[in-house]
Amino acid sequence: MKVLYDHQCFAQQQYGGVSRYHYQLIKELSQLQDVEIKLSLKYSNNFYINEDKNFSVKKFFPNQKFYFKRTIMDYINRISTNQELEKGDYDIFHPTYYDPYFLKYLDNKPFVVTVYDTIHEKYPEIINSIDKTIKNKKTLLPKAQKILAISNSTKNDVIQLYNIPPNKIEVVYLAASINKSMAVSEEQLNLPEKYLLYVGNRDFYKNFNNFLFAVEPILRDNSDIFLIAAGGGMFNAEEKKLFENKKINTKIIYKNADDKSLATLYSNALAFVFPTKYEGFGIPALEAMNCDCPVILSNTSSLPEVGGDAAVYFDPNDINDIKTMIESVIFNKELRDDLIKKGTLQRNKFSFLNTALQTKEVYKSLLNR
Repeated sequence: MKVLYDHQCFAQQQYGGVSRYHYQLIKELSQLQDVEIKLSLKYSNNFYINEDKNFSVKKFFPNQKFYFKRTIMDYINRISTNQELEKGDYDIFHPTYYDPYFLKYLDNKPFVVTVYDTIHEKYPEIINSIDKTIKNKKTLLPKAQKILAISNSTKNDVIQLYNIPPNKIEVVYLAASINKSMAVSEEQLNLPEKYLLYVGNRDFYKNFNNFLFAVEPILRDNSDIFLIAAGGGMFNAEEKKLFENKKINTKIIYKNADDKSLATLYSNALAFVFPTKYEGFGIPALEAMNCDCPVILSNTSSLPEVGGDAAVYFDPNDINDIKTMIESVIFNKELRDDLIKKGTLQRNKFSFLNTALQTKEVYKSLLNR
């Protein structure tokens, strides 16, 4: 079975969940029997691909910034992908994002598309005027022979929003790449002894402000407890002003979020808190479990699927509930230990090998038609 992947996410992302997923999927599938993988990618500045010597991909002006850099890189890669499609030396095509450019080249070959979330549909406020994600999904999803959804929550969203038949959508869970073995010493990151951990962007649907209002009294009333926000960009002027007004600016610390730093932050935190209102899967919850970190999650979208019984849940719209659930964990060592123990069992349900094996079965089902 020959599977062709295209360039899309690797031309557009230097880092990110979509490119990490496809990188890990391709890597695992390449090691399975009866599967031959080809990635149509000439140029990329994607971290995961560039770090792996098994991929002969050239960097594209890596140290230079100029207008339309990613657009030009995508265009060059697209020419190469179109040539691969026209050759027809593949059984299944798996585009790595939603641009439907390839449809006219398929010549009746089946294709599979992965849906990562429905954030664009649920939060149209985040879309700029040139974003074609929803338009492209409307074109692609009805035409795909199979759709992979990364959670049952995402599958249900796709059924509801796009009127796709349920039997056309297969749920294939993701996994997390970060684990405790990657951690460095906490002294290297200059970490406080006790802290809550928040990871990722602080966009409005991530619900950071509600989380902040909930944790504010905890930070003020406990001089030894801090909040670390990892990744998502440095605090902006508005955030800094809010911290100062709340008189907690000395209790909130920003840290960069490469994989080793994240592993270290998870491994030493009192708890990881994920207050988001929506996630297609919620990899940070799994990353925390991989690092023996107690997990406190929103009770929304896909998170109960990922957390199972290894997390404490709250209503992300209820500031008091967020505060109560956080306090129930951080001031109860027995509960934290129990969450860590349950997390070791829950995390074993997810691996990129399982992702690859289940994806392979979806591919095979299309060849046997």
